[in-house]
Amino acid sequence: MLITSILFSQENKKDSIVTIPKWKVNGQFTFLFNQSTFTNWKAGGDNTIAGNFGVNYDFNYKNGDWNWDNRVIIVYGLSNVKDAGFRKTSDRFEYNSLLGKKTKKDWFFSFFLNLKTQFSRGYDYKPTPRVAISDFFSPAYLSFGPGMLWKKSDNATINIAPASTRFTFVSDEFSGKYGVDQGENTKIALGFSLSAYFKFKIFEDVTMQHIFALYSNYLQKAQNVDIDYQVRFSVPVNKYLSMDILLHTLIDDNASSKVQFKEIFGLSVKYTFHRK
Repeated sequence: MLITSILFSQENKKDSIVTIPKWKVNGQFTFLFNQSTFTNWKAGGDNTIAGNFGVNYDFNYKNGDWNWDNRVIIVYGLSNVKDAGFRKTSDRFEYNSLLGKKTKKDWFFSFFLNLKTQFSRGYDYKPTPRVAISDFFSPAYLSFGPGMLWKKSDNATINIAPASTRFTFVSDEFSGKYGVDQGENTKIALGFSLSAYFKFKIFEDVTMQHIFALYSNYLQKAQNVDIDYQVRFSVPVNKYLSMDILLHTLIDDNASSKVQFKEIFGLSVKYTFHRK
């Protein structure tokens, strides 16, 4: 969106109309690549090519005491290992929407909405043959509810929602998994939600980004808290290249009894745009 401030002045200069921009858009497209090749390498190793494509798109609205922040996160990655073929390494779609009405200084009454899912079918490759464990919108998580928002800036926010609703969706194939009862496709929960976003420079050329989400279901095992935590380090090489490290931790006993952890490191090609 491109919104331009326009000033109209009459000859007598008594009347004027000013249109103030209310939308601010920031977007970043990233392609992260890593590759390993071995030729007569006595220590062993398999040739590997891997790539991750990512989109981080923010569109935020401000008008008086009203604040409406929206963020879309898309990540998809594949790897090709010799003799193993292509395998999915990353698959994520997330939409966050946060509406706030300012009360005082950095505090807002808020209402949030969050949707998480993936694009394509996922497999566990340990069994033979492989076993499908997920698919498009299976599972999918939809959360929403009122709360309080602390917002220092677009790069420093914390939202607390003590009475949020959460839906979990699965297809017939995965009924009975991800906390959904056997024979059902949907599960509803009522619980406590906390989300936070921080982005800042830790050194002159090193940026750190934190995305944190916590959820506790009042209706079932409230002590088993779900945690989704992402940390990204970016070190720019030039305008379009950077070295990136992504650390992603998941704790969700409905999906796995173990802590899930993923690390991705590589050279990124980035394109960033801003519109005000």
